[in-house]
Amino acid sequence: MKKSTKALAAAAAGALMITAGATAAANAGTAGTTEAPVVVPAVDVQPAPETVVQQNRIAAGASAQAVTAALAKCQADKIPFVTVALVDRFGTVQALLRGDNAAAHTIEAAKQKAYTAAAFGAPTSELARRVNGNGPSIADLPGTLFLAGGVPLKVNGVSVAGIGVGGAPDGALDEACAAAGAEAIAGAAK
Repeated sequence: MKKSTKALAAAAAGALMITAGATAAANAGTAGTTEAPVVVPAVDVQPAPETVVQQNRIAAGASAQAVTAALAKCQADKIPFVTVALVDRFGTVQALLRGDNAAAHTIEAAKQKAYTAAAFGAPTSELARRVNGNGPSIADLPGTLFLAGGVPLKVNGVSVAGIGVGGAPDGALDEACAAAGAEAIAGAAK
């Protein structure tokens, strides 16, 4: 029994050395050559409507202004324990402001409501009415939350971002704060 265990160990060690040797040889095969490596140059794509998509985004200052205004509305309504998120239409956070004593779950709720509003171009309260309990629905899409509290931000009628609030005891309160944030920057462009 001891002989076979030693034989298996020796065979395994030999296989490991062969594998390591083959890897080293393959890696070293290019080290000694004098040929220059093949360099693929970057391609300069000409900006044209058929090749490049222009993207509108809410500016950093406006994003900060919107989340600040939304939180201020909630605080004025005696709801300081919310989180406000503003995301672009792809769900990337532009600005996030967590109110005093806001629970950790409010962060995700605010981001998901904002993304849902941005992605669908409608307030999440309206979208929630479209969800039914008869099998799979839009509510099953990852990263979305179909509860009131998300408002889309549009530029020339096209959804480019969303603002969401999470943490109020009622989604209508969340949505009122989100709407106040959206209105704070809508008037700035006029």
